[in-house]
Order: sequence, then C-alpha cells, then structure tokens
Amino acid sequence: MILQVCRRTLPSLSLRSRLKSFMSLMSMGGASRPPDSFPVRRALAWSLGVVAIVALTACSKKEAAPVALRPVVAVAATADGKTAQSSLPATIEARYSTPLSFRVGGKIIERRVRLGDSVKAGEIVAKLDPADNAKSAASAAAQLSAAQHQLTYAEQQLVRDRAQAQENLIARAQLEQTENAYAAALAQRNQAQAQAALSADQLKYTTLVADKAGVITAEQADTGQNVSAGQAIYNLAWSGEIDVVSDVPETTLGSLTVGQKATVTIAALGGKQFAARVREMSPAADAQSRTYRVRLTLEAPTPDVRLGMTADVAFAQAPASGASGPSDESTQAFTLPATALFHADKLPAVWIVKADGSLDLRRVEVSRYGERTVTVSHGIAAGDRVVWQGVHTVSAGEKVRVVAPLHPEDFAS
Repeated sequence: MILQVCRRTLPSLSLRSRLKSFMSLMSMGGASRPPDSFPVRRALAWSLGVVAIVALTACSKKEAAPVALRPVVAVAATADGKTAQSSLPATIEARYSTPLSFRVGGKIIERRVRLGDSVKAGEIVAKLDPADNAKSAASAAAQLSAAQHQLTYAEQQLVRDRAQAQENLIARAQLEQTENAYAAALAQRNQAQAQAALSADQLKYTTLVADKAGVITAEQADTGQNVSAGQAIYNLAWSGEIDVVSDVPETTLGSLTVGQKATVTIAALGGKQFAARVREMSPAADAQSRTYRVRLTLEAPTPDVRLGMTADVAFAQAPASGASGPSDESTQAFTLPATALFHADKLPAVWIVKADGSLDLRRVEVSRYGERTVTVSHGIAAGDRVVWQGVHTVSAGEKVRVVAPLHPEDFAS
C-alpha cells in the first residue's frame, strides 16, 4: 500500500526528496500526541522510516522496456499451379552486323540512306568530297603517261643498239648501258602504273557502297562531317538468319548443348511463339554479369519479327540417358516479387521466416526473371513465409515481426 501511495503522490521526486517529505509528514503527525508517548512515537517513526526507504527505493526502480522486433513484409508462398519451366529473357538480333565506313578520309557531302532503311548489295549509301582524290588520280595518270613515253624511247634505243652490236658498230659496254636504261624505264613505268591504280581506287573509295543487303540499324556520322579512314558511318544488319541472344547463368549452362531446341515467345507480337535451336555458346563468362552468352537461330521467322524486340526463351529439357521418357519431373513454380530476391555468395536466395519468428537464408533456383517478378522452381515449399520487403536490412537468425504488405497491388506482376 505504501508503494502504491508513493507512486501516486511522489512520481516526479527523487529518492532523497521523497524520504525528506515523508519524514516531515511523520514529524508533523507526531507533534499532536501527548508527551508521554514520545518513546513509542520515536520507535514508530524509525520503523516507518525503514519501510519508507524500502518503498521509495522500489519506487525508483524502472521496469525494463521490451525489445522491439524489426517489422518485415512476409507472405506465405503459394504455388502457381503449373509446371516450372526454365525461361530466360532474350533479344532479337541479326546474325551478322557490320559497320559501314570509308576506306579513305574526307568530308561527307551526301548521305542517301537513313536509320531503318533497307539497302541492297552494291547500293551507294554515302559520298565524300572527291576533289583531292581526283587531283591525286590525275597526277598519277600523268606520271604514268610520262613513264610510258620514257619506256617507249628506251625500247626503241635498245632495238637500234642491238642491231648495231650485231654488225660490231658499237662497243659491248654501250649495249649494256642501253639495256640498263630500258630496265629502269620499265620499272618506272610499272611503279607509275601501280600508283595510278592506287589513286583511282582511292577516288573510288570516296563512294560508300553496301556490300550486303540488309537494314541500317545505326548512324554514326552526318553530312558535312570530316571523317577518317575506317570511322563507322552506318551499322548494317545483314538480311537473312535472325539470332536470339540470351545471357545464361552458370547454373543453367550445364544443361544446354549446341543444337538443342527451344521455344521463343515474343510479347510484342501477342505472345507468338517460334521454334529455335542453340547455335553457339560463349566459352567464357562476362566479366561483370558472370553470365554466358548463348545465341539461338530462329528456324522460321516471320516478317513481323523485328530486330531489337525482347523475347523469352524456354529451353527444351534433354531426356536422360537410358530413360524412355522425359527426365524432368513436374515441379511447382512460385512467383515472387523481384524485391524478395537476395544473394548468398552471388547465388539467388530468399529469407524464410521460421515458426519461432527467426530468419533463415535459403538458396533457391530461379527459372525465369520477369520485369517485376521472379519464378522460383526449387528451394521453397508451399506455405513458407517468404520476406518480400526489407531483405537487405535483416540478418540470419534475427527475430522479426511479420506484417502484411500495405499495398499488395504494388507486387503484382
């Protein structure tokens, strides 16, 4: 009772102030009693003082605050109701794509094609100012003409000297000098001829011609710009075979082989599907993404398939050796928001809330990466509480408080 009174009447006073106030009350109450009861009052006062000290000490103790658990958004995993299938994002690209560039430098005076235009083999796409190259070609042609005249004169002189040498009208040394002059004139003519051909080719190189039929996919220079030899002016995607390029993680690479069939789904064409085959696989991983580039060839592309479109590639599972049927078993797929994905040693994982409220980091296998979701084929089971938000603020073994998502529609696919 004294503890309750001190807590109600003296909540904001310190221990010394509470004791002093209590002793003052006791002394005031004892002054109204008869003098003969002083020893009794003194004993009672000391007893009550001890009780007051104990009570006030109890008043000064504070109750320990409960530990606040970190809230996380976690939802029980629900199977999609369909068999998990390995699917990866990809892009549509031409099998061959080359830059178009001039073989000589100069100033662009004309461009005949634009981005997205289709060109034929041998079609002129751009031109350089040919003035300087035309002058070089004319100079080389003049040098060739002079060398040809010098060769003709040397040849005539050689014919005369040989005839005179047979009649012993000239010395042998003079004939040798004539033969030497003819050989030098012949070499100069050949050199001038090669230089003239080179100058003519350089004049021809001022006209840029598409060597293959295809589509212009990029423009890197404009009219009036000075360009150097070999600088890209256009990028040409060749007509013909179309590739599907996908970056495959190392966990999936082992199940792929060259020639393996696949199904390509293009969302831009209303989910239209095409048959494809694996054409080549990169032998080394990318330095940044640590994925392997795989190229597939569409077997029968339609004209509405355009370069740069995004697609989803589902690889067919090869049958196991000695098995009569398919080797892959039907496994449940779980679609989770992309915010739930974590990484353990650079491999995908998710946080699972156990029955006692503690967290467990579990490795998973992702069969498909969507725009805002991921499809998990192995690692979790139906009913597992998977953390959707806050995966980068928790640690293994930490106890958390599960809360429902404030806006579930934000996690919709």
